[in-house]
Amino acid sequence: MYRIGVDVGGTNTDAAILDINALDSDSRGVLATCKTATTTNVTLGIQTAVKEVLGQSKVDRRKVLNVAIGTTHFVNAVVENDARRLSRVAVVRLCGPYTRKIPPFSDFPYALRNIVEGPVFYLDGGLEIDGREISSLNPSQIKEAASAIVKAGIQHVAVVGVFSALDQNCLHEERCKALLQQFEPGLSAVCSGQIGGTGLLTRENATILNAAILGFARKTIKGFRLAMSNLDLSCPLYLTQNDGTLVDATMAAELPIKTFASGPTNSLMGAAFLQRLGHGDRTLADKQVVVVDIGGTTTDICSLLPSGFPRQAPNFVEVGGVRTAFSMPEVLSIGLGGGSRVRSAGDDGLVTVGPDSVAHRLTTDAVVFGGSVLTATDVVVASGDAKIGEFERAESVPSKVIAGAKADIKRQLERAIDKMKVSSAPVSVLLVGGGSVILADELDGVEECLRPPHHDSANAVGAAIAKVAGEIDIIEILAGRDESAAIEAAKKTAIDAAIANGADEGDVRIVDIQKIPLQYVTNKATRVVMKAVGSLKVKDGLAQDRVPNGTLHHELKVDEGWSAEAAKADGLNVQEGNMAKPTLGVDVASYRPNVKDGVWYISPVDVELIASGAGVLGTGGGGSPYLMALYTLDILRKGGAGTMRVVALESLKDDDICVFGSGYGAPSVSNERISAGTDVFAAIDAVNTILGIKDFQGIVADEIGGGNGLVTFPTSARYDRPVVDCDLMGRAYPTLEHGTPYVYGHPVLPFATADCKGNASVVLSAESNKRVETLTRQTCVEMGNSTGAAGRPLSGSVIKQYSVPNTVSQAWYLGRAVHLARQTKLDFIEAISNITPVRQLYTGKIIDVTRDVSRGYTVGRCIIAPLSADEEGDISSSSPSTLTGPQEPETRYLAIPFQNEYLSAGFISPQNYHVNPATSEEEEIICTVPDLISILGSDGEALGSPELRYGLKVRVIGMPAHPLWTDSAEALRVGGPEFFELKTEWKSVGEYKKPRSVVEEFNVVSS
Repeated sequence: MYRIGVDVGGTNTDAAILDINALDSDSRGVLATCKTATTTNVTLGIQTAVKEVLGQSKVDRRKVLNVAIGTTHFVNAVVENDARRLSRVAVVRLCGPYTRKIPPFSDFPYALRNIVEGPVFYLDGGLEIDGREISSLNPSQIKEAASAIVKAGIQHVAVVGVFSALDQNCLHEERCKALLQQFEPGLSAVCSGQIGGTGLLTRENATILNAAILGFARKTIKGFRLAMSNLDLSCPLYLTQNDGTLVDATMAAELPIKTFASGPTNSLMGAAFLQRLGHGDRTLADKQVVVVDIGGTTTDICSLLPSGFPRQAPNFVEVGGVRTAFSMPEVLSIGLGGGSRVRSAGDDGLVTVGPDSVAHRLTTDAVVFGGSVLTATDVVVASGDAKIGEFERAESVPSKVIAGAKADIKRQLERAIDKMKVSSAPVSVLLVGGGSVILADELDGVEECLRPPHHDSANAVGAAIAKVAGEIDIIEILAGRDESAAIEAAKKTAIDAAIANGADEGDVRIVDIQKIPLQYVTNKATRVVMKAVGSLKVKDGLAQDRVPNGTLHHELKVDEGWSAEAAKADGLNVQEGNMAKPTLGVDVASYRPNVKDGVWYISPVDVELIASGAGVLGTGGGGSPYLMALYTLDILRKGGAGTMRVVALESLKDDDICVFGSGYGAPSVSNERISAGTDVFAAIDAVNTILGIKDFQGIVADEIGGGNGLVTFPTSARYDRPVVDCDLMGRAYPTLEHGTPYVYGHPVLPFATADCKGNASVVLSAESNKRVETLTRQTCVEMGNSTGAAGRPLSGSVIKQYSVPNTVSQAWYLGRAVHLARQTKLDFIEAISNITPVRQLYTGKIIDVTRDVSRGYTVGRCIIAPLSADEEGDISSSSPSTLTGPQEPETRYLAIPFQNEYLSAGFISPQNYHVNPATSEEEEIICTVPDLISILGSDGEALGSPELRYGLKVRVIGMPAHPLWTDSAEALRVGGPEFFELKTEWKSVGEYKKPRSVVEEFNVVSS
């Protein structure tokens, strides 16, 4: 019995045929392999490759159990904005009154948006975090939407329900899909719950992309089936998915997005299989495996987990410039391959390899093939490590160039492999790909470097041996339930799904369990991700196809209508830009904000810069500024320019009235049940109505850190009143009692919370600010754990005395420094130090992150280890003297505990840590709250505590807190170590300096 695997790349199409009864032999059952050029019509390339391996192996075609194909064809259509292959998509949100704040397609690049954007419908439906319905489905609404979609000439629909991960009984999305197709049978609908987990916008984006390529995917898969028919293959057809498992062709035609990135995964799985890793005594439990796939132009590196599957990318994944949430392998690509150009620069003899390449012209342009371009392949031939082409022609390559090029190849691969390490365990590297010949040296930090047999066809072998999976990504409410029983039930659901997808019930096992508690919730809502895998079931000599007649001949009557498509140039859309990234194409160094007569009028560029800076000031918490930035940018796009403005704190009169409004609740809810944008306004209006306030003169942020640092801008546009350049924290803190005026005795009451359904609740009196927090939190839970909130407005005199000044400006300058450093390739911390006091506390690599949820907060600890001398080149580092950091290289680890926000930074002994990581204590504290601690990634953007993970190279900075937090014993008690139960005194990083003012620096006075 035989299986055929095919992998379609951008340059080559690989095929392999395996004898499943000889998988334990030295050849691993591989009977034949083939590599052929990928054709414009991919079906012809597949047909050629499969025909070749069938011819080489001379097997009985009736004994071929299945064909499995991995292809980049679908993702290329998105990445290239190919209008021939993409369809317009209507979006139906099941959300009740919510989510209107950020419409669908908001962060799509303009080119892609112009191709796929269709009408949007906000209908009743969706769930709350506790499983309650936001509202019941309304069939009449769905019928009207279906009719409007058809009238718009659209066939494809994305159905997106709030908290679809909770909808295990298919009460909303699936029922809506059925009703749409009942009312209009010609519609094709995709449910978001089949695509991704929590996070409405990223899940919706992935669902839209899936719907956009449905027509193209169905046509392409028909072509695959036609190719099989032409080769007299009547076995089932499967496609390989992003996670290395199989999906039958019929399902792949409905969920093509799950096959977007299967190429690197096929290489990884094939390499591990060919090297026998995970078989016999070659266990994966005590080592980490990194697969290095070197092609002609690029090298792809990915990690194999002990489960035998690739490490998945964290958080969101960008596809064609669109943030999406679905399972994708984490792949690092570098510009290094067999065709990489080799250059020697100047008298110093510095030799570099890549990133540019001669690509498919290798066999004509490279020296050993008669050309004049020195490539990596020429170097390895000149060194005597390989004989390729006319190898005598490489004898003229200078020895210094050979040595320098080999050293650069070695250095690039070592750095890339280190970035993909998942632990400190020994590393085994599997070297595959046609370009792998360019590595002839041992790699530092690698225990063994192996080239499996058939390494140049590992991708096709990986497709042939792929297994079948069942996966669930749901939210379970565990309060009052037996958690172990709930997990066991989830395991059974995943196993049953794998069996339903075609797995052998005797071979199914759970390979991944993730339990992710949701922060700020009190019902123990936990995201549960479970995956079960098993071998494809074989019975009576035939593979069992889950979908009847998946590729049988009578179905090919439909396939006969398959035809080639128009030339690529006819449909290619090249428009550039993205509403979510207004700084693209802007010279940040020369950009000037629009400040006239003491008023700063906010622009889209300002919004992106402030969002970056608010992330830094969020100190790990405050929620991501991304969604709030999108909301603000959309208001500007729709005519909010001119009303969204900022004035200096000093411009306030003593009797001016300033209001506050912010988001309050759980970020995990607000990222899913996105607001309609009315809840903050409703809370402000509720307080003002109670107090009889008819008008006010300014808007002040409760906290500048994180998403709430931008809430004031939509409020400014809504009321046509300016934002005051200040806030009540100077950072992010987890509770409302951390507002500076309240610490100093000014009233927070009445305090209102409101949702988007017309509900508002007000606390009129309470025994303490802490009690206000607990009462408000309970109300927030009842309202779905995400509300707008507003406290008592305060006078200009109070704001001038008890707010942290110029923090909107500070966020702008911080964001500007980071973006400017990226554009000019300068050190970003050096750039930050030029505009605000900052101390670089540490540069290193995260080696451990522990998390739990306590009292509704995400608590944990991050451990960072120093970089090696070679690793330091991967992340720029400032002069210690400039940033008043440590004068000698630090060998100790840095520990950072967090409660949403980062609380302290202290050194721990590596020896003590490795003896007992859980109990190792800091031996020297170098910074604590209320000073600000931020962890920055290699691009200068702040990392929130949920984003921390092993292997990230980071820099830790500390910034001094405003004296309002440090000059008073009560303020230091509320904002310092005691409040967070840290066993240490406050440790400052330096003297506070008032941030610069954008209004003051850029003001233009009218003549």
